[in-house]
Amino acid sequence: MTRTLTESPESPGSPGSPGSPEAAAPTRRMLADHIYDTVLELLVDGELPAGGVLNIDALARRFAVSQTPVREALARLESTGLVHRTALKGYRAAPMTTPGELERLMQARLLLEPPLAELATRRLDHRVDAALQTAVDDLAAAPLGPSFHDFRQYWEADERFHRTIARAAGNEFLLSAYSAIGGQIQRFRLFGGAGVTDSAHCIEEHRRVLDSLRSGDGRVARRAMAAHIDDARVRALASFDANRAATANSSTTADQNGDER
Repeated sequence: MTRTLTESPESPGSPGSPGSPEAAAPTRRMLADHIYDTVLELLVDGELPAGGVLNIDALARRFAVSQTPVREALARLESTGLVHRTALKGYRAAPMTTPGELERLMQARLLLEPPLAELATRRLDHRVDAALQTAVDDLAAAPLGPSFHDFRQYWEADERFHRTIARAAGNEFLLSAYSAIGGQIQRFRLFGGAGVTDSAHCIEEHRRVLDSLRSGDGRVARRAMAAHIDDARVRALASFDANRAATANSSTTADQNGDER
């Protein structure tokens, strides 16, 4: 699939016109946002393969833009864990994750997110409550499917729910720690290859977490968040095993078909 994004001309113009200095910076930011979104979709859908080189010049030609917005987009993607940068070598797509990495990520989440939920219980106001309810409603209403375009809204609602709780806890140091691993959580979406397959379980768990926050009992909220993360871990590992088995079966079938020819 070839995607083309066209940059606006940057010739001098009247203030506020597309080519004026006032408009140039927002235009570049918007273009970088478009590049970010497109590369993210290509990474999650596997069109840019895990572990593969991400050549800035090649991507710029692919999207018919200069290197600047591509470089800015890749720098942002590095913070998500989906892209790695090596000095003097440039960018690569992150390698496929392993069960061991998933276990370690979930250990980190279990150390951080249940206490964040407990702290957030004490600071739950109408604004935070409404934001969390909206995130749960968006999860339930989001379209699902095998491509990132299909399930992106679901992914974003899920991330928004957890980040809202982290911010509501009111501890900037814990929020910083959560943000450090929050981007890495996105990388594990590369596991599936089949979109969202656990939405019913996940939506119900988010509702239970929200109910626990509304209870006003921090210990209940801590337990609900811990249960959600642990259940998510079990499902992710099961999905990994299923996909690995499917890949092995597909390879075996391909080999057999090749032998028959």
